[in-house]
Amino acid sequence: MFWEVLSSEVYSGVLEKLAQGIWVTVMVAVTAYVAACLIGLGLALMGLSRSLVLRQVARLYVEVMRGVPIIVLLLYVAFVLAPALVDVWNFVRGLLGLDPVRPRDFSLLWRAVIALTLAYSAFLAEIFRAGLLSVDRGQVEAAASLGLGRWHRFRLIVFPQAFRTIFPALGNDFVAMVKDSSLVSVLGVTDVTQLGKVTAAGNFRYFETYNVVALIYLTMTIGLSLLLRRLEVRLRARG
Repeated sequence: MFWEVLSSEVYSGVLEKLAQGIWVTVMVAVTAYVAACLIGLGLALMGLSRSLVLRQVARLYVEVMRGVPIIVLLLYVAFVLAPALVDVWNFVRGLLGLDPVRPRDFSLLWRAVIALTLAYSAFLAEIFRAGLLSVDRGQVEAAASLGLGRWHRFRLIVFPQAFRTIFPALGNDFVAMVKDSSLVSVLGVTDVTQLGKVTAAGNFRYFETYNVVALIYLTMTIGLSLLLRRLEVRLRARG
């Protein structure tokens, strides 16, 4: 049904113009999500550490990032944090005798990726923390009694069990990341949403254009949901 609708001349023309934005959307979502997972796991480990300072730093980060709307964080990173980072980088380059770089050399695409990474890392940190806490303490103590070091206990005992527990939540956040990647259009990043706005403004076919935009996102999210559900079933079967 989807492809039959898009087979008409109008819809096929709109889809052709939006096709290049699909790859930008996928790249932004995947890159930001992988980076957010790494940072989130690190924050979760900090939150469970014995150090009070590390726990408080992780807690502060999570609370701040969860309390700021993603679109506000996106604008803040793009127009406040990114120029500040460029100034710091220019200061370092000046000490090394190198020419400064211009703020516009820091692409809006990567500013958007950083913003989504910071936002989602806070949510993923809580997911990882809950998963790590769900592992029975007795298994960790048994592994320690067998002579396994802290890293081996984490890699072989704790993380595999925690991952099976939190996989559905991680999958849900990945699907949400794909949808929230549309927010990068406010910076003019040429993703599906931005190209949809440009195309609709040019051909005045708002109905057809935004139908295609919505169907593209639906195809990606539903396809991801089905794939993640199959992976979840396989993980349960192995467990």
